[in-house]
Amino acid sequence: MTQVSITLNGRTVAADVPARTSLADFIRDHQALTGTHLGCEHGVCGACTILIDGKPSRSCITLAAAADGSEVRTIEGFDDDPLMGVLRRWMNEKHGVQCGFCTPGMMIMARDIVARLPDADRSRIRLELTGNLCRCTGYVGIVDAIEAALKERRTAR
Repeated sequence: MTQVSITLNGRTVAADVPARTSLADFIRDHQALTGTHLGCEHGVCGACTILIDGKPSRSCITLAAAADGSEVRTIEGFDDDPLMGVLRRWMNEKHGVQCGFCTPGMMIMARDIVARLPDADRSRIRLELTGNLCRCTGYVGIVDAIEAALKERRTAR
């Protein structure tokens, strides 16, 4: 067993877990936060995307032990985040959500794009989303929503 202690959505949590436990399993099974979805479990689909020390990361291929001491933020940690609120509104308005399976990881990646790349165009948005797969939307609504959020933030400056 390995002792893992992380700051998860602003609060310190710790548990003894088998050394090979993924961060996704630690979050879901040991912390009962099920917003982080497991799709491929190979780091390809992006459904498990979370922030580790402020950077988008695949929690299914990150060992919980490797995140020891890190600040981790899952989709549940964005409830009161103003930027995430803007993205939720645009995702709804632009029909960027269908089945919802990819949505938590997609929203975290979308927030990262808007925060990190304020001048991103459609081509750059699509490039940044290449690690997040969606089988339902065809990405048009998702890209439209991110583009609208970027435009709104530029206008607000």
